[in-house]
Amino acid sequence: MNNPTAVAQTPAANAPHDDESKIRRAFQERDWNEIKSSDSWAIFKVMAEFVEGFEKLARIGPCVSIFGSARTQPDHPYYLMAEDIAGKLVQLGYGVITGGGPGIMEAGNKGAYQNGGKSVGLNIELPFEQFNNPYIDRDKLINFDYFFVRKVMFLKYAQGFVVMPGGMGTLDELFEALTLIQTKKVARFPVVLVGTSFWGGLVDWIRTVVLEREANINKEDMYLFSVVDTAEDAVKVIDEFYSKYLLQPNF
Repeated sequence: MNNPTAVAQTPAANAPHDDESKIRRAFQERDWNEIKSSDSWAIFKVMAEFVEGFEKLARIGPCVSIFGSARTQPDHPYYLMAEDIAGKLVQLGYGVITGGGPGIMEAGNKGAYQNGGKSVGLNIELPFEQFNNPYIDRDKLINFDYFFVRKVMFLKYAQGFVVMPGGMGTLDELFEALTLIQTKKVARFPVVLVGTSFWGGLVDWIRTVVLEREANINKEDMYLFSVVDTAEDAVKVIDEFYSKYLLQPNF
């Protein structure tokens, strides 16, 4: 016969030990001095990350950020395409910024590095997946503890976004960029989604549900991004965007 008390397990009770410890610490009572001291030190660390990022990236010049999964293997077509896109971008005078890790990030840095272009890596420490790849210029590797600081760097110093297939982090970066463009918090720049078979379902949902059924966005918002299937078309979207305004990537 089953033990009735064994059924009443909560998700927290089955969580890994580290997660449970974090939860317990979060609910511990702390006095005001402890909270104030902890927050003050966090502010200094955030400031230091912003200062380092601004100082290093301001000297690099126009770049394109390439996003995508850290889990994509080197023999995968999307890896090879990201590498090709990066190579074509640096030949046009752009540098390449990635999250500095493996997978699509490695492909982007590899394509830039092997074609003699600027290869930037904005790395972050994670409990899995993340380590900096070997194709980042040594003077252009920056390590972050805070996701939000890192995302500012991706946006502030990029002339365009190339978004390869990826997971939660890729979606987060994509919608962050689209939101800032939509709300005019940043200037308009090209956002290119690579892979119709991957992005098509999401784009259809945005159009049919978010736009047409719920009216949560404007019709014009559907033009904030492009969807392509080749490296040539991805680079073409970015290059034509700036050619229209008579801007060159080496200004």
